[in-house]
Amino acid sequence: MAKKLTQLGRAVAQPASPDKAVLEAVPNPHADAAYVVRFTAPEFTTLCPITGQPDFAHFVIDYVPAKAILESKSLKLFLNSYRNASGFHEATTIAIAKRIAAAIKPRYLRIAGYWYPRGGIPIDIFWQTGKAPAGVWLPEPGVAPYRGRG
Repeated sequence: MAKKLTQLGRAVAQPASPDKAVLEAVPNPHADAAYVVRFTAPEFTTLCPITGQPDFAHFVIDYVPAKAILESKSLKLFLNSYRNASGFHEATTIAIAKRIAAAIKPRYLRIAGYWYPRGGIPIDIFWQTGKAPAGVWLPEPGVAPYRGRG
């Protein structure tokens, strides 16, 4: 975590794939406090591994940081790197969660992947690292049950 940020504040090419994307962290300025950080990505895209057609999702990522917080530009580049990658909804959602968990080692992480319909059926994927720390207010994800997701 002591290394210098390589993406923030400069032009950076879009990573060619999630494997080439770099998630960066910075020291948590309030490591003594338990608080929730939320990232919302309502326009996530990736490719169906069977048809090659685009799949769309709305992600809500909540975490309680420990020693590090996730640098947001690196997260945006990481999520955007999926635009030319393919994977089933379940595999993609869990891969994103595991990469974030490995990058920042949070006290708690929860990801909600609300996938738009494929074949008329929306698929929602939820994953978390365990129980949220006591005393932390963890709001509902705020994504409506499917009726056009809006």
